[in-house]
Amino acid sequence: MDFRNDIPIYRQIIDYCFSCIISGSWIAGDKVPSVREMAVRMAVNTHTVLKAFDYLQQHDLIISRRGMGYFLADDARQRVQILRRQEFFDTRLKDLFSEMKMLGIDISDVVEQWNRQD
Repeated sequence: MDFRNDIPIYRQIIDYCFSCIISGSWIAGDKVPSVREMAVRMAVNTHTVLKAFDYLQQHDLIISRRGMGYFLADDARQRVQILRRQEFFDTRLKDLFSEMKMLGIDISDVVEQWNRQD
């Protein structure tokens, strides 16, 4: 995986996991790759993957089963959508509104462009 310099690696691993969940590559209830497997796949330290998995576990996206590994929570896809939506409103939309203001773009301009996509 090619990592960006401006985002912590563990956060990029979280985003990768989010993509696997949203796309259906990881299926609810199924075992997800182990920390070691992910570290090898991503060519990173296992502690970095563990930090990402701790985040996923704290947000109830994966469940640890002692001696068996990590499994994807049944409602993981919905939880990821909620987390991504919140991130969108908290950061990306805020940045977008700042740029729109700087460029003199009104919300009606955005609505007009949105309607042209149909």
